[in-house]
Amino acid sequence: MNDPLNDLTSDFSGWLMYHSVGVYPGHREAMKEALADFATTWCAPDDTRWDAALAARAKLLSDWAALIGAQDANVFGAQNVTDAFARYLDGLANDVLCKRTVLVAADCFPSLHYLLSGLAERRGFTLRTVPVREGEDYVRDEDFIEAWSGDVALALVTWVSSLTSKRVNLAAMSGQARRRGSLVALDVTQGIGILPFDLRDTPFDFVCGSTLKWLCGAPGTGLGYIATDALQRGAKPAVRGWFSQEDPFNWNIDAFTYASDARRFDTGTPSVLPFVASQPGMTWMRAQPQGSVRAHNLALCHSLIALIDEKGYRLLSPRADDERGASIMAEVPAHLDAANIVVKLKGAGLFVDSRGRTLRFSPGICSTQAGLARLAQCLPR
Repeated sequence: MNDPLNDLTSDFSGWLMYHSVGVYPGHREAMKEALADFATTWCAPDDTRWDAALAARAKLLSDWAALIGAQDANVFGAQNVTDAFARYLDGLANDVLCKRTVLVAADCFPSLHYLLSGLAERRGFTLRTVPVREGEDYVRDEDFIEAWSGDVALALVTWVSSLTSKRVNLAAMSGQARRRGSLVALDVTQGIGILPFDLRDTPFDFVCGSTLKWLCGAPGTGLGYIATDALQRGAKPAVRGWFSQEDPFNWNIDAFTYASDARRFDTGTPSVLPFVASQPGMTWMRAQPQGSVRAHNLALCHSLIALIDEKGYRLLSPRADDERGASIMAEVPAHLDAANIVVKLKGAGLFVDSRGRTLRFSPGICSTQAGLARLAQCLPR
């Protein structure tokens, strides 16, 4: 197999979009092979297709469990991060949230804020959004913890901000949850696969993520985790189906019973293809020597920060490595148009994106110093 890094038709040296979609050497070929194998099995003239399909889905979920330090019985699949979090909220009894407060940071993933703000009136809770300080770019950990008062029933923590790459102190957040007796949910989407994470070190009641971004997977694969004690308290999601049962093949409509493990958060016939398409990326990332991908990323991040400073852009991400995720975000000067910069860079084989005046750069395993040298030539001062 040709190395795609040496294939001019597959040059990802300037791919700086790992905050959105991840790639790795041999990605296309591995995904095509996985999907072709699935098609062969699914279209075979026998009755084993569902056995193979469900085994493929279970394999990815098992890898997700191992990646975050969980047991297979505590993880479940969904369509996306928002869907996974919605299923968790759906499983909480009404009196857990009613007349209490849900805490969230202003720089959380907007989709999760939309979900919470829409549910607040229906579920009877107050949504408290911790603001970014005047003149600053991200919510400080100390401000979030200060807002975490005794009335908070649930706090949603964003590990790494998608707009600034600010990374929260997980130990501080997990500890505050224990002190307050609150439930705490964690969105790991922008950090999982590139930064070390282990629930055995920093326990959370719920974790959600995706195979996109650093795990180099496909869309349609949301991933969830729920702690054992939450399962033992009898989480009962209202949206349920035949796969929510202990025995999916129970057809007695008067004898429904929730599965004893996280399968209770499944609903009807499960999605399979996104899990099949995402497995090669998960397998590749987990096979890399511990810390090697992060070391490559850090070296490029340091070069990016120096370049942004030299070009006169305002750095939005923390400078300290232990306070930052794996991305670098910068504010475009007022006389330049961020969207136009994105288009011009694309013409030079440099892939970034923008959110308003913010440019987002995320170097991964396929990004190179040569790609950053091209960026230095093409990025306007």
